[in-house]
Amino acid sequence: MKARGAASPAPLRRRLRRLRALAAALSMMVVGCTAVVLNMPAASAATVDTSAWYVLVNRNSGQALDVYDRATANGARIAQWPRNDGYWQQWQFVDSGGGYYRLKSRHSGKVLDVYEWSTANLAPVVQWTDLNGANQQWRLADTSGGHVQLINRHSGRVLEVRNASTANGADVVQYDNWGGDNQQWQLVRVGGGSGGSGTTPPSWPSASGSQGVSSSISVSGTFDGGMRRYYGTGALGGSSQDEGQDPLFKLAAGATLQNVILGSPAADGIHCAGACTLRNVWWEDVGEDAATFRGSGSPAFLVDGGGARLAADKVFQHNGAGTLTVRNFQFQNIGTAYRSCGNCSTQYTRHVVFQNVWVTTPANRLAGINTNYGDTATFSGVTVINDPNRKLTVCQKYIGNDDGDEPRTNGSGADGTYCRYSSSNITYVN
Repeated sequence: MKARGAASPAPLRRRLRRLRALAAALSMMVVGCTAVVLNMPAASAATVDTSAWYVLVNRNSGQALDVYDRATANGARIAQWPRNDGYWQQWQFVDSGGGYYRLKSRHSGKVLDVYEWSTANLAPVVQWTDLNGANQQWRLADTSGGHVQLINRHSGRVLEVRNASTANGADVVQYDNWGGDNQQWQLVRVGGGSGGSGTTPPSWPSASGSQGVSSSISVSGTFDGGMRRYYGTGALGGSSQDEGQDPLFKLAAGATLQNVILGSPAADGIHCAGACTLRNVWWEDVGEDAATFRGSGSPAFLVDGGGARLAADKVFQHNGAGTLTVRNFQFQNIGTAYRSCGNCSTQYTRHVVFQNVWVTTPANRLAGINTNYGDTATFSGVTVINDPNRKLTVCQKYIGNDDGDEPRTNGSGADGTYCRYSSSNITYVN
């Protein structure tokens, strides 16, 4: 792909200049020509639901606004890509006042940003931490056919696909408003199993097919299930809560499992031998545990999207070291969402982070951690549904051990050290 800021091919640039010149000429044709009437629709601020998530589809290319390569870093470029409704293509409009919004990525939590406050044409649009800067604020203006333009507050320029490209991965930049189709976007509210809206959790997806699994599927690299349902058969077909069961999926360190539904029976779910990513994975009926995380050192585990229900015991079991981040995920009818192993023979300091999750009761607790080993649990954007008497324990503290004994409790609730949250981080909905 050509470097950002490289010169455009001359023929395309000349065509774009001619189009812009033609648009300017047409706007002046009222002089001396009473027979010509231009009926351009007046732009007005488009109405959006700030609790919803949207995919933005370009009018010219039909492709979606996308955080390129699923990056989470500041400065990561924004591009167009064929629509897949992944979280890296979902955006929420955050009200900045005065008719302006920031566009927040569901994948990274960062917002659209005109890089380095540039006012120049072709300045790159990236993602950046939300600072509510004027270069991160956009006004929506209606165009024809249910499309909108996004106009930057700082520069006054509009969001466009560079050079009216239709190629995968083409850059998204800012440019003078000349009314091109590459500057117009359709806001498609995401539904189905792709995303929730505010305090409403995502709906459960439908499986594209089903496949029985009689022995664990080993995964290295990326395994995309295409939303197929996988369920245990043979040796993996039991429904016991035996701690010795094998998993349906066995992930090597660094592996990614995505777009998978685990049906019933699910055996021991998923085992991660080291750092792993579970993206848009759904457990219809949790077996022993939904997923178990292992590994020494400082592995980073990510569960992004999906959901788990019918877990009499635990959903996520953390036996190794490192940090587990669970975001954009829902729990229904569970015992415990996360447990740092309380009596493993080898103990570690473990951390869990919950971001933008929904818990529909019955449910006993969100997290169980061992304070004597320095564990922490951090919560933000937690919605608890159908718990009018506040029976759910958000953070249960234990005194862990390494000799197999049942760990004893050590209090519960926010303390700023081990259990990190405030009342504003937890929303209750009946």
